[in-house]
Amino acid sequence: MDYARPDALVSTDWLAARLDAPDVRIVDGSFYLPAAKRDPKAEFASQHIPGAVFFDIDEIADTSSPLPHMLPAPEKFSARVRKLGLGDGSKIVVYDTTPMMGATRVWWMFRAMGHKDVAVLDGGLPKWMREGHPVTDDPTPPRDRHFTARLDNTLVRSLDDVRGLIDSKREQIIDARAANRFRGEAPEPRQGLRSGHMPGAFNLPYNDLIGADGTMLPADKLAERISASGIDTAKKVTASCGSGVSACVVALGLYLTGAPEAAIYDGSWTEWGGRADTPIVTGP
Repeated sequence: MDYARPDALVSTDWLAARLDAPDVRIVDGSFYLPAAKRDPKAEFASQHIPGAVFFDIDEIADTSSPLPHMLPAPEKFSARVRKLGLGDGSKIVVYDTTPMMGATRVWWMFRAMGHKDVAVLDGGLPKWMREGHPVTDDPTPPRDRHFTARLDNTLVRSLDDVRGLIDSKREQIIDARAANRFRGEAPEPRQGLRSGHMPGAFNLPYNDLIGADGTMLPADKLAERISASGIDTAKKVTASCGSGVSACVVALGLYLTGAPEAAIYDGSWTEWGGRADTPIVTGP
């Protein structure tokens, strides 16, 4: 069984054969939570796929917001990615070191900004290096390219949107956090957040969609896991997580199965759990 929409995922072999293709742009979207105490930009400088540029999720963001790495205005997004040499007409391939978390967030950001020819490298840098493909510490010379950003509002949800969805049930809410955090049994990694989940939300931990080798589950297993979460794959989903990053793994999984394209609640639990006026429930 093949993915319903295979365009969002490319294999290491596919990319290795196209390292010099003029229309392919490679992006390192690696991201770590502060507790990891790792510097993705420094790691990129020491080794990356030849020709790649580094996409800083925390900087290509609405830095005026008190919330972490919120989607920036289209003007800022466009200005930053143009300087990275990412332009209209390019096929953008995003990888990371985790694998999948940062890369799927960058994949979603490009789609939200109207650039649909973007894919995630299945298995990321770990798989690439395990297979002996090349890495380098040579910087990629910047090439300014024209990029047209047009925000696709169907892919982004705000706090007020989610409040409305809880009442209307017009879209299903999926929470991609670990089950014990969803149930309110484990504390949140960020200080000052309440525990639990939004009323009516379904739980689908993002790492349930990733195999032991760091690649996306095969199509049949992916469909099984999504179906087991209880959601109706014919209905639109809004995905949430801790801060809007791992929810994008779920969005990619849904996309690959042919489900309606998911929206991301950008503020996610950092916003929802950090307020006193949002409804929260605990338990399964």
